[in-house]
Amino acid sequence: MEIVGKKQLEKLKRKNKGNIALKTAIDDLVRDLENHTFQTQEELKNIRPDADSVHSDGFYFFNINVHRTLILIEFEEDGEVTIVWCGSHDKYEETFKNNKDTIHKWLKDREWIN
Repeated sequence: MEIVGKKQLEKLKRKNKGNIALKTAIDDLVRDLENHTFQTQEELKNIRPDADSVHSDGFYFFNINVHRTLILIEFEEDGEVTIVWCGSHDKYEETFKNNKDTIHKWLKDREWIN
């Protein structure tokens, strides 16, 4: 799959250049996403058990070390992966309050969903 917005993950790696575990986790996530074309949520969960569906339009949070990233995955033949948000777990809690309603509002406010 093609990854749109991969620069956000690269920026996260640069900001945490001493964190080898985070860099490895990001590289693993990128490799998993680039090397697979997911047709279903089950296929995704088989490769990435940390995928947490937060909206039925294909939005997932992934754990990457002590960070989280919000990714849109289009389950289509030539599907695309879009990095929507990434940050520390603390920033995730501050932004999204561990609440799907807050995530939905955040996505709607930014016109990712209707």
